[in-house]
Amino acid sequence: MSESNVATIERAQAEIPAPNLNLSVPASSRMVSLDVFRGMTVAAMILVNNSGGRSYAPLEHAEWHGWTHTDLIFPFFLFIAGVSMALSFSRRVEKGDTRRALLLHTVKRGVIIFAIGLWLNLFPYFFDAARYQNLRIPGVLQRIGFCYIFAGAAYLLLSKRARFAFIVTALLGYWAAMTLIPVPGIGAGDLSPNNNLAAYIDNAIFSAKHMWQHRPWDPEGLLSSIPAICTLLIGTFVGEWMLSLPTWQDKIKRLVAVGLAFIIVGELWSLVFPINKSLWTSSYVIFTAGYAMLLLAACYWLIDIRGFRAWGKPFLFFGMNAILAFTLSTFVAKNLLIYRVQTAKGSTSAYSWIAQHWFRPYFADPRNASLAFALTYASIWMLLMWWLHEKKIFLKI
Repeated sequence: MSESNVATIERAQAEIPAPNLNLSVPASSRMVSLDVFRGMTVAAMILVNNSGGRSYAPLEHAEWHGWTHTDLIFPFFLFIAGVSMALSFSRRVEKGDTRRALLLHTVKRGVIIFAIGLWLNLFPYFFDAARYQNLRIPGVLQRIGFCYIFAGAAYLLLSKRARFAFIVTALLGYWAAMTLIPVPGIGAGDLSPNNNLAAYIDNAIFSAKHMWQHRPWDPEGLLSSIPAICTLLIGTFVGEWMLSLPTWQDKIKRLVAVGLAFIIVGELWSLVFPINKSLWTSSYVIFTAGYAMLLLAACYWLIDIRGFRAWGKPFLFFGMNAILAFTLSTFVAKNLLIYRVQTAKGSTSAYSWIAQHWFRPYFADPRNASLAFALTYASIWMLLMWWLHEKKIFLKI
């Protein structure tokens, strides 16, 4: 841990009470708002991943360039991981953990998350050798694990100035690479799904049979994971602000001011390098980080400052067991897709059968049936996470 980080931790011990509200939020205490924000993100992941059919536009990803609210979910999770990293590492340093111990823990945690993602991709065909030849290697959990390892190492080994330089260099370098480096047989600057540089590199390393739906590009590919690391690292700076800024007013002002500036910069940058989740473009990194800062500011003010916590309890259950909630919900959904139900017209997946027979008949608009399916599925997992929370059962990696 750098001297500047240690100094930040020492300064965080004295929090000035908030005037008028008579509230004081010690920087070393747990930010309930961050757990709620994380839980909102996981709940949204489960909701949009389990639509049961045709969804409303905001619950679908943008077809390519541009964004919907669904496209904010994944970068929010990485951003929150960065904020949590700064807060968690500071607490562990206070308890006497060394930089080496933190680095080993970071690598171990990242490898486990990556392995869980591979396990989900392979399930249930562990003993089918042919499946390994077509195993998708990238994925959501794989990207989380990969980014966590590299961002954690950067946070522990680099100074604050060096981390900032890494973010700037990586985002500008990715922009330059994607627009200036020619793809063999295609040329430079083509950002279409099959012809961009990231797709070319992913094909060269993985080949299409190891990528999402055997396409020639993967939304969690290797090259686009570099700017994704920057999303997490931006979160570490925000975590340090929450530790070092003396009052809650200062924290909210910083989050709102920088958040708005990031959104504006992201939108302007998108004019020459479009906002694109699948490519995780530099403009997308800046835009979504700004949006995340604004939402964190709102959650922090409502929950940790004003004490309005009741509305966030369902999300808190998700936030305290985020990886477990996402993994189990994905695991069950995959089982429902694999298990076949025989009908008069042939066989269909249990997933589709439930959507068609338990929801579709009660809604004239199929989008409402899809939304009801998704909300029901997410609610079931919320209840399970509530039960685990009451039993004080938390998955620790």
